[in-house]
Amino acid sequence: YKYYAFTMGAIGGGIFQAVKGFRNAPSGMSHRMRGSLTAIKTRAPQLGGSFAVWGGLFSMIDCGLVKVRGKEDPWNSITSGAMTGAILAARNGPVAMVGSAAMGGILLALIEGAGILLTRFASSQFPTGPQFAEEPAPAPMPTPSFGDYRQYQ
Repeated sequence: YKYYAFTMGAIGGGIFQAVKGFRNAPSGMSHRMRGSLTAIKTRAPQLGGSFAVWGGLFSMIDCGLVKVRGKEDPWNSITSGAMTGAILAARNGPVAMVGSAAMGGILLALIEGAGILLTRFASSQFPTGPQFAEEPAPAPMPTPSFGDYRQYQ
């Protein structure tokens, strides 16, 4: 996962830094392009590394929780996000740890909640099960026309 996290951070950070470097450079297209490339080369690898550290620590905690708890559910991811945020903010003190833990937990809760809702929505679109396999579909009712109104009396 850490390689995916590094790639995602480097690409996302590269796009963000390209825009930021372009906007902060002096006027003139050559200055703006040079400022954009300088910002990408300077900050994108750092952001990729930060994402990789976050992803590696998150995965380690998540797998550890699965092993300790003996089940895999959304609480593992939510707790992992909170613990990762707290650990990465530990050098800034307890207040920063609590804030980062809250943000990590809330962010992962939103992601897990969206995943659950998407799964439920997708599964309701394609009903499966034995009740659908055993019963044939009912024959469609003929649509009435104005000329055949007597057959429905």
